[in-house]
Amino acid sequence: MSNPTIRVIDLETGGNGPNDVCEIGWQDVTQGADGRWQVDEDRGALLVNPGRPMSPDTIAIHHILDSHVADAPFWKDIAPTVLRPPHRIEALAAHRAAFEQRYCTPRLTGGLPWICTWKCSLRVWPELPRFSNQMLRYLRMPEGLVHEIGLPAHRAMPDAYVTAHHLRDLLNEASLEDLLAWSSEPGLLPRVPSGADRGKPWDRISEDALRDLAEDRDIDIRFTARAELTRRGEQPQPPVVDPPQGTLL
Repeated sequence: MSNPTIRVIDLETGGNGPNDVCEIGWQDVTQGADGRWQVDEDRGALLVNPGRPMSPDTIAIHHILDSHVADAPFWKDIAPTVLRPPHRIEALAAHRAAFEQRYCTPRLTGGLPWICTWKCSLRVWPELPRFSNQMLRYLRMPEGLVHEIGLPAHRAMPDAYVTAHHLRDLLNEASLEDLLAWSSEPGLLPRVPSGADRGKPWDRISEDALRDLAEDRDIDIRFTARAELTRRGEQPQPPVVDPPQGTLL
């Protein structure tokens, strides 16, 4: 029986369409016999043909050209080979996984659960000032991360490699079940991200301000404000549900 494995995924895209992936990278994280998780040697990347010219805005981020992907396979053909490898995996993971999940649909993944290392980092390392993949890399300096393998940034395999080191450390501080549960909820922000109370911990915010933030347009702000109201023993306002049809035709 193989050791439990989680596959970290990173995508680069050529636009905002549903099939605009131009590169997929992966890095496996495996649990050893001693129960500790480790980054293993199973990593790689494949170019993907998005089927149309890529936008200059996205090329300027990852520097993958149309000529690089002209002869690459299409997303629907290559994705299952990476997302459902021959060996068993317990879950897929990504930093701000909602982006990868837009393209890695349940049909392609076989319905595997996802871990979002961004959401989990908010819970496990709330004292940190920033939570982007690269900022976590240099704020935390994860043990064993080979600097050169994690470069260049904004390419699929190096970014997956960096994310895998965050995932390894998260798994060694919290359980897989906790990470999956946290990933299924909005982000629990350690500090107010904007407005008059920007930068303050939530326990220093007035109840009136919290109730306003509990109706914010941002789902992570709403979720965190309501969690703080609940922690204080206050009842957050129920979410406003828009009617299916707001106006008569």
